[in-house]
Amino acid sequence: MLKSKDENTENQILNAAENVFQRKGMDGARMQEIANEAGINKAMLHYYYRSKQLLFEAVFKKAFSLLAPQLNKVLNDDSSIEVKIISFTHNYISFIIKHPYLPNFIIQELNRNPDFILKMKDGKGFPNIKKFKAQVTAEVESGILKPIKGEQLFVNILALNIFPFVATPLIQAFVNIDDKSFKRLMEERKIEVADFIINAIKN
Repeated sequence: MLKSKDENTENQILNAAENVFQRKGMDGARMQEIANEAGINKAMLHYYYRSKQLLFEAVFKKAFSLLAPQLNKVLNDDSSIEVKIISFTHNYISFIIKHPYLPNFIIQELNRNPDFILKMKDGKGFPNIKKFKAQVTAEVESGILKPIKGEQLFVNILALNIFPFVATPLIQAFVNIDDKSFKRLMEERKIEVADFIINAIKN
């Protein structure tokens, strides 16, 4: 019973922290505000997480643990590269629409603590592109795809999917849209990005 209560409290804290981080960002978030959101006192929050940095890492790992299996499944199944691009784009954009703060958090964390992502890379479930690269090479050699390296294609897919969420205010200003219209634009990109990449690489 005690273990169940501890897990419930920790999930309560992580959900509250995610909400506050989403509203205020990493720098603007305060531990007291997170404690208030979780309905606990600050001392209990510090009992679970001694610092905001550790709490952020826990929130990030929790969210990443939901995304990573989806990406790994896409990268390592037996579908064609074309189907992988469609699935990866759809899964990633759907996930980030639900967790819009994550791309900027990742960029901030990479700048502040590059070793953090290296620690995650060595952990279980981190996406592996080995099979993806081999498939790209095979489809290039068979004439399905134009000559391109698997690494370059993967970076292109990441860049086209990630950038709009990293630069949301800039894009909204350029195209003069509000939050609701931006979300609709991102939904449309599930098809637009996949089609753009596929048309660029297919023979």
